[in-house]
Amino acid sequence: QVQYVESGGGMVQPGGSLRLSCSASGFPFANYAITWYRQAPGQERELVAVISRAGDNFVYHDAVKGRFIMSRDSAINTVYLQMNNLKPEDTARYYCKAAWPKSDIRGNIWGQGTQVTVSS
Repeated sequence: QVQYVESGGGMVQPGGSLRLSCSASGFPFANYAITWYRQAPGQERELVAVISRAGDNFVYHDAVKGRFIMSRDSAINTVYLQMNNLKPEDTARYYCKAAWPKSDIRGNIWGQGTQVTVSS
């Protein structure tokens, strides 16, 4: 079955950096674009970044452009999110997920996420 294991979160001061990792299993990883989402307390989950199947095209939320970099290693079914110049508003739980078609029920599966807290 589809599974995601996110890691790398933590507490960091404003201006600091973190590198998140997500290991996925249960589907042909190389065949799918992969996404990072985040959810802050009391807010809806929002899309942060997308990487194409080949890893050569990207989409980033305006709030993270120029600060976050997404990458993937399809040989080990893993994606990364390098987060630089972190801001308090980046505080959230971060999740990865394949970019399933809307009709695919596997789109309802999420991992446990990894918590990022940016605070002085």
